[in-house]
Amino acid sequence: MPRKKETRNANGESSIYWSESDKRWHGRVTVGVKDNGKPDRRHTSSKDRKKVVAKVREIERKRDKGTLHKAGENWTVETWLNHWLYNIAKMTTTENGWDAYYYAVTKHLIPGIGAHKLNGPKRLLPDHLEALYRRMMDNGAKAGTAHQVHRTIRAALNDAKARDYISKNPAAVAKPPTPDDEEIEPLKKEEIRALFEAARKGRNSTRWIIAVSLGLRQGEALGLKWEDLNFEEQTLRVRRSRLRPKYKHGCDPHCGRKHAGHCPKRINTRPETKDTKSKAGKRTIGLPAPLVAELEAHKREQEIERQKADELWHDEGWIFADPRGRQINARTDGFHWKRLLADANVRDARLHDARHTAATVLLELGINDRATMGVMGWSSASMAQRYQHVTDSVRRSIAEQVGGHLWEQGEARDQREDGAA
Repeated sequence: MPRKKETRNANGESSIYWSESDKRWHGRVTVGVKDNGKPDRRHTSSKDRKKVVAKVREIERKRDKGTLHKAGENWTVETWLNHWLYNIAKMTTTENGWDAYYYAVTKHLIPGIGAHKLNGPKRLLPDHLEALYRRMMDNGAKAGTAHQVHRTIRAALNDAKARDYISKNPAAVAKPPTPDDEEIEPLKKEEIRALFEAARKGRNSTRWIIAVSLGLRQGEALGLKWEDLNFEEQTLRVRRSRLRPKYKHGCDPHCGRKHAGHCPKRINTRPETKDTKSKAGKRTIGLPAPLVAELEAHKREQEIERQKADELWHDEGWIFADPRGRQINARTDGFHWKRLLADANVRDARLHDARHTAATVLLELGINDRATMGVMGWSSASMAQRYQHVTDSVRRSIAEQVGGHLWEQGEARDQREDGAA
């Protein structure tokens, strides 16, 4: 393109020039290097030279402040959320955490606010987010679901702000609905004993005894292998977690099923296990002697199953396995828990409530915070507020300690008798 430079600039400097071919002024600014290693040069043009000069100076200012978007990054909320999901959150979030983000993004955020821009006159505002939360609630969503959507967009926009794609995070200003605080009622001692008694009548009874006594997460319990158990030292090492499968279609041609999990030739895209969810999750737990005896009995029972299965046995080393030695599916495990509650004539409860129960037992026993964190695999003592519940026995213990501290034995009765006299 024939052009006439107004000034000759060194390589890498901005240039402003007139082009005879289109009769316009052009400005080019070097702002960095593209991902492919080539120079990133921004271009602007106008018939008015002053407009080009002003635009070039604006690009230079943004470049020097580090607030200029990369080439092609005129983000909408939808394009940013997709980029964030697959290029940022994918590398820094657990499998289950990413699934929660994915659901919030695809089910609620993109359909609800995806067309807004990150910047400019049509940018996303706190009002738009609050309107989304109200629509969700009006359509029957729980407050906890709306709050999860809020946490997702806040995390995504925090990363956008850290990269200077936005100057303020509207999700930090928007007010989400307050999630309902559903108080968990831990299992009582008599309910625990009823569960243990009912569990011993079936397979893998120690699975449920461990759930209540040690509070292992479901994935941690299903990921246990015999090599993690030391009978001599009476310890159990928690170091891996069973992942819920995530399927894709394996059919060709397409089988017609909407959900990949229903495909006859479905393919699991996840590994069976992974390391526990945090550094604190990798832990060694001391076992009560009665639990060691339960595990020894369980090992003998599994050996009998191994002999019956003969060549059909899968020697994978799982402590809790199906009758052929294969790993137990999380959904099947959850079904067995519900059936156990019914068999034991115990009120309905989530499997995760067993973890709340174990944490509360440690509170009732007066175990200190650091030891409790070690058993439960918590990285923060603040988790106790969620999992440890003040039960009647804890209240009684507190009352007795206060009474013993403030009153001498028989003091209150003596005072009443003196007053009556």
